[in-house]
Amino acid sequence: MNTAHGARLRFTKMHGLGNDFVVLDGINQPLTLTPEQARRIADRHFGIGCDQILLVERATRADADFRYRIFNADGGEVEQCGNGARCFVRFVHDHGLTDKTAIRVETASGLIEPRLLDNGQVRVDMGAPRFAPTEIPFAAEAEAPTYALKVGQHVLDIAALSMGNPHAVLRVNDLDSAPVDILGAAIESHPRFPQRVNAGFMQVLTAHDIRLRVFERGAGETLACGTGACAAAVAGIRQGWLTSPVSVHTQGGDLVIEWAGAGQPVYMTGPAETVFEGEIEI
Repeated sequence: MNTAHGARLRFTKMHGLGNDFVVLDGINQPLTLTPEQARRIADRHFGIGCDQILLVERATRADADFRYRIFNADGGEVEQCGNGARCFVRFVHDHGLTDKTAIRVETASGLIEPRLLDNGQVRVDMGAPRFAPTEIPFAAEAEAPTYALKVGQHVLDIAALSMGNPHAVLRVNDLDSAPVDILGAAIESHPRFPQRVNAGFMQVLTAHDIRLRVFERGAGETLACGTGACAAAVAGIRQGWLTSPVSVHTQGGDLVIEWAGAGQPVYMTGPAETVFEGEIEI
């Protein structure tokens, strides 16, 4: 990693509901991140430790305020991260990079619009969900509300959609006893998902409340997954199990998801916290 001051890199540790991030300012310090360096930073024993690394960069298009890049703990770059988007707007605001409370952020999967609310929560326009199999991407003959997915000896009934990144959502009766690790890993790397997939396990409590655990692509099970919460709420609303707004209860805390139906954007509201700031030698 090349920085202006040799190999010392300033970072901010943040989290959204326990989904934790190392946020790097790529505007005031020039930096390039190799997959190996990303893995080292994300390592909880040899580095700082995080689920994802978030890189704040200058926008490359005129209609955006910033560019947002996301690296998973395994070093791979991904398209989207909802909890990270909330931390992103808090970071650029707290660090004086903007005085706007609402910003337009360019991601690998399009523009998102996070807004800092007066109560300290962050509401993000995550864009409209995409259901066409080629856009997820997912191998299927035609678009359908759910698909039969063969995993080992089981055939699972899953919803598949994209929130800028691919999601498979499975409804379970009891979240505590659901084999999230085993099934999650099998779904994540299922051959019908050519770019792998985030596997969400959803327990419906009421029409406005669900519990959710997500086995994230390249990170394993996390305490909360913002795009996973969006995907689960959308899948449930589409099946008629849920009605917007939906409170999504994760192990790390609660998110509120709003969706008015096909073609409409998904809104996600939740917290974004700064934990500490520091420097690391790479």
